[in-house]
Amino acid sequence: MEEEILQPPSLTLVLGGARSGKSAYAERLLGAGSYIATAEPGDAEMAARIAAHRARRGPQWRTVEAPLELAGAIRAAAPPILVDCLTLWLANLFAAGRIPEHESEALLAALREAAGPVVLVANEVGLGLVPETALGRAFRDAAGWLNQAVAAAAQRVVFVAAGLPLVLKGG
Repeated sequence: MEEEILQPPSLTLVLGGARSGKSAYAERLLGAGSYIATAEPGDAEMAARIAAHRARRGPQWRTVEAPLELAGAIRAAAPPILVDCLTLWLANLFAAGRIPEHESEALLAALREAAGPVVLVANEVGLGLVPETALGRAFRDAAGWLNQAVAAAAQRVVFVAAGLPLVLKGG
């Protein structure tokens, strides 16, 4: 099931699990534009994932790397904008010792100010086991709160499982 949105809402959140098809779905929603990447190639496997994503998108996307300064990247990017992904951005914040709540507030402000459509991709991490460590639980909780805040601000929220989109809000 492939969906085309001719005039996407100003803010769309695309959620899903690992390898659910959420990134490819989000790319199809816009077709081209500014792609804000939050992933960093920390190892060979992640570098290969990044290269595969870049090759799939093709030259019609202008890639901006923003592993930490997401709000500033959104403000500077030309619309339409695709952010992939909020969960990796959050992990980068944790690794850098930044305060996710403050950074999330700045992100939400940038999203309210965005001039054109923005599509954000995030992992739904709350469907699995409770993490064993306090850090893992803090990350899971922060991801859940961030997803809730972005979903509340979004006009459309889509959950992707097995490559199939399920509209949760703004159908």
